[in-house]
Amino acid sequence: MNRKQLASMIDHTLLKPEARVEDIRRLCDEAKEYGFASVCVNGSFVETAVRELNGSGVKVCAVVGFPLGACSSETKAFEAREAAARGAEEIDMVLSVGRLLAGNEEYVREDVRKVVEAAGKGAVVKVILETCLLDDEKKVLGCRLAEEGGARFVKTSTGFSSGGATAEDVALMRRTVGNRLGVKASGGIRTRRDAEAMIAAGASRIGASASVAICSEDHS
Repeated sequence: MNRKQLASMIDHTLLKPEARVEDIRRLCDEAKEYGFASVCVNGSFVETAVRELNGSGVKVCAVVGFPLGACSSETKAFEAREAAARGAEEIDMVLSVGRLLAGNEEYVREDVRKVVEAAGKGAVVKVILETCLLDDEKKVLGCRLAEEGGARFVKTSTGFSSGGATAEDVALMRRTVGNRLGVKASGGIRTRRDAEAMIAAGASRIGASASVAICSEDHS
């Protein structure tokens, strides 16, 4: 896989609370230079990113219910609607982990569905499971409920909890969703080897803040 192909699978991410407008502009410049799939930002920076990326082909992804997933479904839906109205084409929402652990399938499914509906038909919704907090049974259930709620991707992690993506989790998620949904590996992916291991396990998208370093590594 060459650098261009790898870059086209990466969501170039900056979600730190201390991020400033100039940092988002730099993120967008890097995304244009390398040809990343999208930039992933907090909601308040969507308009800045849309403006900076206009005409570039790089999408804007906004996070919703981030990083805990513990706010109400209505709050998540409002965030998604606002982000889409401001130009976000992709929404990465955090699933309600506590409800999933409790086995409340209807709540989790409807939580996803409300965000999908709020985001609109044009937006791709990815559901973050926070796999480090789940056993395999709940990972599979989370994937199934995300699909039933209308999501287009399932995603491993926020990068803000106790662990990130593993190849084993990516492979499990891919087996669960087959070719029906995308699988995004995110959290702790810092090297080209990390990224390629996730892709080999079944990831169709990578979320990383170390995207430039990953794509700058010599792969000869």
